[in-house]
Amino acid sequence: MSEILVIGHKNPDTDAICSAIGYAEFKRRTGLEEAVAARCGDTNDRIDFVLETFGIPAPKFVADVSPKISDVMQRRILSVPPGATAAEALRLMDGKNLRILPVMDAEQKCRGLLSLFKLSKFLFPAVSQGANTREVLSSLDGLAQTLDGQLIVGFDTDREDELILMIGAMGLESFAARLEKFPPEKCCVIVGDRWDIQNIAIREGVRVLIITGGTQAEPKTLEAARKRNVSVITSPHDTATTASLCRAAVAVRHVLNEEFLCFRENAPLAAVRDEATSSGFLVFPVLNGQGQTVGILSKTDFLKTVTRKLILVDHNELSQAVQGADEVEIIEIIDHHRIGALATQQPILFRNEPVGSTCTIVADCFFRNDVELPADIAGLLLAGVVSDTLNLTSPTTTGRDVEILRKLETLSRTNAREFTEKLFASGSLLTLKPAPQAITTDCKEYREDGKNFSVAQIEEVGFDQFWKRKEELLSALEAYRAQRAYHFSSLLVTDVATQSSLLLVAGDEKLVRRIDYPRLEPGIYELREVVSRKKQLLPYLAHCLREAEQGVKG
Repeated sequence: MSEILVIGHKNPDTDAICSAIGYAEFKRRTGLEEAVAARCGDTNDRIDFVLETFGIPAPKFVADVSPKISDVMQRRILSVPPGATAAEALRLMDGKNLRILPVMDAEQKCRGLLSLFKLSKFLFPAVSQGANTREVLSSLDGLAQTLDGQLIVGFDTDREDELILMIGAMGLESFAARLEKFPPEKCCVIVGDRWDIQNIAIREGVRVLIITGGTQAEPKTLEAARKRNVSVITSPHDTATTASLCRAAVAVRHVLNEEFLCFRENAPLAAVRDEATSSGFLVFPVLNGQGQTVGILSKTDFLKTVTRKLILVDHNELSQAVQGADEVEIIEIIDHHRIGALATQQPILFRNEPVGSTCTIVADCFFRNDVELPADIAGLLLAGVVSDTLNLTSPTTTGRDVEILRKLETLSRTNAREFTEKLFASGSLLTLKPAPQAITTDCKEYREDGKNFSVAQIEEVGFDQFWKRKEELLSALEAYRAQRAYHFSSLLVTDVATQSSLLLVAGDEKLVRRIDYPRLEPGIYELREVVSRKKQLLPYLAHCLREAEQGVKG
């Protein structure tokens, strides 16, 4: 499949969502029609407010981009229903050059697999192994269909019977003597234009009379058959061919392999590869969440190349990227954060600029390349800029942000100051979310000197809600740290009105002792004029971490 996902980081914020939508629009307008905006985390109330304001749906959710079974499976399923005859199945397998055929019921559930090998053994059994080649399990409808014949007289034609084949190719007396050895209600007599054989078979009340060679039965013969409840089928084939075809009239549900291995469509290819390739099965039904068969996977499908590619926006570290990002090709990165440890197999476009918002860079792509920027996309990019720069008041703000924001205001016909007020009033995480969800809504993982840690941020208007919930926030932060085995976890709660923050830290005591901001309570610090996680807090925490590891004061 061919797909290029433009995607932000885990626990996406407004800038990540808006830049993904905006950059996907830019790429499509400049020739990359496969570009699709995506997200690997839930939206929040503020993001929803932005999307609703400008009438744009959220990017599609993609939790994992690693190659999946659904990427390589065969979606066009060639199958037969359980009631189909073996002859029908063989025609399909021969026409499509198939060795295995799934048997599907009306609910698209796989009842089993039909193999050419097993069918061949059934249709041409080894006499030396005691197989009874005379027995045929079929309905009369199935027989007529298999023979391309006509059911002239029929009784209970859909009922399946274990029929005994008898060929009327001997003398009348010999045939009559042989017929007496079998229950007539189970006999299927195959005969050409031998009226004497036909009449004795009808007189004895056989289950079905098959007249071969395209011969038409005489009216008096048909009348006698009706009186004796004997069904009559005419076959266009000669007697030998008709007899050989009859065994293929069996319904496939009687000859399928009911044991098979199946997989879910969203299962990673890497997770099932060994199980599939080491199994004795050649193909594997692929199921959706409702157990319906939506595809067929063969062993050769594992050799296919998955052409999904990624464009990362608002991050450049794999620890923050969507799961499976290390298994697919990353072709571009658009970001405004520090450069982390990320290796690519070939050169890529990596645009990393020291501006306040990724949306600033995306908007500049439109302006610099003279690409039309629709009003709704301009509105989204404006929202990303004011969100990440706190409407140009954050220390991360640059002259470029100011310049770009003015253009976006004009194009979107939106006043940035008024919009910012509505944006930060649209949803308080500390009011609306449980503590475990509030501390992870905008949380990023970092790695310094071999230590993994997390830094989350919540932007509020005032600290009233924080002080009401401080204990549960500290408890949730410690639980999150322990669950992820982080060296420490931190939460920056920023008051966008006063441009100051509170810092919560849970974890390594050596690091906690290095924090020299005013401590208000255990684990809670006051950070006046600190509002930026990227430019102010992260460098400070990295400095404290190095001091703690080295055992010296900075």
